[in-house]
Amino acid sequence: MTAKSSRRSGGRAARKALREAPVAMEARSVRPGMESATLKVLSDEQINMIHEAAIEALETIGFADAPQSGVDHMVRVGCILGDDDRIRIPRAVVEDALSKACKDVTLYGRDPKHDMHLNGHRVHFGTAGAAVSLVDVETEEYRDCGVQDLHDAAKIADRLDNIHFLQRPMVCRDIPDNFEMDMNSIYATVSGTTKHVGVSFTEPDYVDGGFDMLHMVAGGEEEWRARPFVSNSNCFVVPPMKFATESCEVMEKVIEGGMPVLLLSAGMAGATTPSTVAGAVVQSVAECLAGIVYVNAVKPGAPAIMGTWPFGLDLRSGAMTGGSGEQALQTAACAQMHKFYGLPGGAPAGMTDAKLPDMQAGWEAMASNVMGGLSGLNMVYESAGMHASLLGFCHESLILGDDIIGHALRCVRGIEVDDVTMALDQMREVCLGGPGHYLGTDATLARMESDYVYPKTAERLSPKEWAEVGKPNLVKAATKKKEEILSEPSRAALDPALDQEIRAKFKIHLG
Repeated sequence: MTAKSSRRSGGRAARKALREAPVAMEARSVRPGMESATLKVLSDEQINMIHEAAIEALETIGFADAPQSGVDHMVRVGCILGDDDRIRIPRAVVEDALSKACKDVTLYGRDPKHDMHLNGHRVHFGTAGAAVSLVDVETEEYRDCGVQDLHDAAKIADRLDNIHFLQRPMVCRDIPDNFEMDMNSIYATVSGTTKHVGVSFTEPDYVDGGFDMLHMVAGGEEEWRARPFVSNSNCFVVPPMKFATESCEVMEKVIEGGMPVLLLSAGMAGATTPSTVAGAVVQSVAECLAGIVYVNAVKPGAPAIMGTWPFGLDLRSGAMTGGSGEQALQTAACAQMHKFYGLPGGAPAGMTDAKLPDMQAGWEAMASNVMGGLSGLNMVYESAGMHASLLGFCHESLILGDDIIGHALRCVRGIEVDDVTMALDQMREVCLGGPGHYLGTDATLARMESDYVYPKTAERLSPKEWAEVGKPNLVKAATKKKEEILSEPSRAALDPALDQEIRAKFKIHLG
């Protein structure tokens, strides 16, 4: 072996050893909570126009169908109940609520290493949705989701570095009793991941049961209130401009119980919001501002996330277009509005209209994930796994989405320009009497992990190497990884004694 080939082999071995060594979170090229405000799809003038339009909507259109408790809370802080039974919200009441609103929300994980601090332009990616079907990539069929599928999604998400939280992405269609479904959704998710979890409650009466279980998991009510590791995804409005009566009653109960709330306004452009991108954003902002007023009337400073979730619509067919360019624009615009109010916010991105994890799914997921991330969106919901305009969830796509989000996060991180990164010293060393290339240099090896994102499921082989290793298929690789994860016990499994206590009190369907 020549000296030249020996150097090449040694460099390759060093790079391989470096790649295989565990990397501390702070040394990784991407990580939760990185900041970006690079993308601004709205000018300052446009932001003010949207704000003023939202205020006018609150003052002159108002909201129908508030529960009596909500009417009482909001009238007490200055809202006006009209003869038409609509609650109208004066500008001064909005401004007062914004002054009291929590500006720095922490969503806790059961494991503190997964805590997420929602302020400024910090970006976090995770799941969400209420898919009714699971995508089977082998048969290319959709089937009803079950509690095991939800638990499996939690186990998989727990192992993916770029999935920072798990809001329940599917419903347990195999549990017909709604109370049991809600309790099993909590159990299936918290026993599958120690990351922050988001869940919903079907009815207000079910909230107490949820708190009973969460207090047991936390070790008591005091421990729960100190670190609430589950939040409530709450569709408190039925667009356009109506309160969802039972969801509002749920919201009041979870606020009193110390649970953070995602104020979720999920209109559909052209159907339940105006068809224009700007109009959809205006209505969603107005609805969420009403939610901020409501929350702070119940309990000033209660942790709440401004969940502007306007979705797109294909006006030719009436089908939702979650993977469209319009969706990406709506999401990015909402992120800017959150910053305008100085509030933690979340919006949807990454969902796809494709039915399977294919090229369409890839381009649709990447477009909105990158735009949401570059806009500094605090919580990027539905960022992986969602198909068929939120009707289907796919475990393999959750795994593939981890790679997509990794590259989106690298865009979020941006480019550092300083004396070190401009690397003039490296250029001198390599070009003036050096080897003439940067492969294997100390500087290159030192920055392999800190500067670059490497796909975990996708491959970068040459065509020749790809053929030599059997022409690996991306989806099959994701299935293999899924099976490896699911073959192991959950890393978030509850203590056996606690698990038995929970099963004695609740009808747990998960085996």
